[in-house]
Amino acid sequence: MKIGLDAMGGDFAPFEVLKGAIESAQDPELSNIEIVLIGQEDVIQKALNDLATDEKFTIINAPEIIGMAEHPTKAVSQKRHSSINIGLKMLHEGELDAFAGAGNTGAMMVSSLYTVRAIEGIIRPSLSTVLPKIDGSTGVMLDVGANSDVKPETLKQFAVLGSLYVQHVLKIENPKVGLLSIGEEKEKGNLLTQAAYPLLEQLRNIHFIGNVEGRDLFNEKADVVVCDGFTGNIVLKACEGFFYNLIKRGLRDDYLMRFNFENYGGTPILGINKPVIIGHGISKHNTIVNMVKLAREVVLTGLIDKIKASL
Repeated sequence: MKIGLDAMGGDFAPFEVLKGAIESAQDPELSNIEIVLIGQEDVIQKALNDLATDEKFTIINAPEIIGMAEHPTKAVSQKRHSSINIGLKMLHEGELDAFAGAGNTGAMMVSSLYTVRAIEGIIRPSLSTVLPKIDGSTGVMLDVGANSDVKPETLKQFAVLGSLYVQHVLKIENPKVGLLSIGEEKEKGNLLTQAAYPLLEQLRNIHFIGNVEGRDLFNEKADVVVCDGFTGNIVLKACEGFFYNLIKRGLRDDYLMRFNFENYGGTPILGINKPVIIGHGISKHNTIVNMVKLAREVVLTGLIDKIKASL
């Protein structure tokens, strides 16, 4: 299995990405993985020399870099030889089994849609985040920022995508799907959630349990929580800020540490034709290793084919 890594993606690239690649190559769990590094060849080679590693990698030269603050659509169209564009082109042409990066999230999304393309029938691909449950299990919430404004039919598809992801990658049978709202009653919520509720009720290939509230995100009530990307991103960033504030105050707790994004590596773009994993911009080497593991899991489980079959 070949997994491409954007060596130039993220605030700490290329060193942290390369350190993660080296650790992945040395991990017995990943012994069947060939990591392909995509980026500025001279920069990558110098960094590998500085890291004094004996590991050998295939390096694909990509002379251009899409910065974290660049406009996604403009950067993708103008920088055709960027590590993101070249990596996704290789994925599309079958030269890679998966592509992962911690660079510009918007650029990863835009380039994925232009190059790999959405699965036929998908209205909008989605990004998810993990929900650490108090009972030790893990759920997901989607969307968390890729789609700020959506239609009820889009939330319906998010429910299917999230359910398949949790079932096959997180190994939760018959996952419970909840619609994030301001009350449990069917009539509660804004126009979007009120219109989406009956659509989710009609689905026979998911286990829809009705509305869930913000207080239910981390208990056992739902394994998949569906919302628009505007709401999801606010929830995600609020939890992230709360986590870092507690860490700054010196709190250390096993459950609290499960909110550390480094434990999960990233999130797949759900609803496109090939496995693409997006990581946090501040990812360091251990996060990169977990990103590679997630990419491998998405490939091995055949998640993309299962989504296509479901649609």
